[in-house]
Amino acid sequence: MELAPRSLDDPSLARLPRDAVKRELILAYHREALAADDDGYDDPVTGLFVFTSAYLATRDCCEMGCRHCPYVE
Repeated sequence: MELAPRSLDDPSLARLPRDAVKRELILAYHREALAADDDGYDDPVTGLFVFTSAYLATRDCCEMGCRHCPYVE
């Protein structure tokens, strides 16, 4: 599967809409994890561990609705 034509720090609006609760905070956590080369981060909304797009890009799409899926348009 081919990566979507967008940067890894820009999630699909289908997975993280512009009006999502705490969207800017989520994006900040994601950018921090990307910069640290971490596999993911603890979501500030749910507390669940969320994989980064860079980590997900090393794997095939699982079609589980990952927030930062790099394959989704």
